[in-house]
Amino acid sequence: MTILQVLTGTLAACGLAFIVRVAKSVIALRRHASETAPRTPAPRHLAIGFVTNFLDTLGIGSFATTTATFRLIGEPADELIPGTLIAGHALPVLAQALIFINVVSVDPTQLGLLIAAAIAGGWLGAGIVSSLSRRSVQLGMGAALLTAAVFMVVGLSEVFPAGGTAVRFEPSAFVVALALNFVLGALLTLGVGNYAPSLVAFALLGIDPRAAFPVMMGSGAFVALVAGARFVGRGRFHLRSALGLTLGGIPGVVVAVWLVTSLPLLALRWLVLVVVVYAGATLLRAGLGRPLTAVRPT
Repeated sequence: MTILQVLTGTLAACGLAFIVRVAKSVIALRRHASETAPRTPAPRHLAIGFVTNFLDTLGIGSFATTTATFRLIGEPADELIPGTLIAGHALPVLAQALIFINVVSVDPTQLGLLIAAAIAGGWLGAGIVSSLSRRSVQLGMGAALLTAAVFMVVGLSEVFPAGGTAVRFEPSAFVVALALNFVLGALLTLGVGNYAPSLVAFALLGIDPRAAFPVMMGSGAFVALVAGARFVGRGRFHLRSALGLTLGGIPGVVVAVWLVTSLPLLALRWLVLVVVVYAGATLLRAGLGRPLTAVRPT
């Protein structure tokens, strides 16, 4: 059995375990919810899931756009956004990972180790973020999103080379990549995607930018499934929004796979940059303008 087969099988198994965990949580939440409480995603939730995961499959990312949209419609509460992002996007990102791991060339051993580093970072990050106050989450997400915006500007401005053609890191570069993926795995639990910094960093390290896709999507899928299960277990997510991201997101991934080569990605990336800056700035403003308050699980 090859490393890629092991990764694919492990991803599928984690996906099934995540579905079972969410199903149990949904049953428990519905038992305690009032009879008048909405139980299914609204059309707006499905639309958000479709569009954000469509963009995600193009390598643009989904966390920034989803966060900005959530804040625009005022749902869910800020402290529930990280868990909702992770839990809701987990299965769509799993679909992306299963596709890209098996169609894009990258060194299998390094791919597995990089994903393992992201998982470790995600597990540590979820344990910390899931117990933070509302203000801490706002400040953390705001700072992380604006940091991601810097990486996006670097990539869009073409200040640095677009990258090499190698599919394997040199030893010294691989150490840097491992450390970076650990940090990005932790940041994923703050609601900031790993796509933009991964694409820029891999290019700077001399790797073919296309090789970043299986690494960042495989890392994102494992972290989302593992960390998402922790958020779900603690009730730190908004059920309707998360279900909307999932049910609308998977079709968005499928459509994007077929249309990815025909869309004006440069224009879309600049648009997303504006969204990232908006989301980060509004979160920082909200966090700095409110007193520190405790968060109560829903």
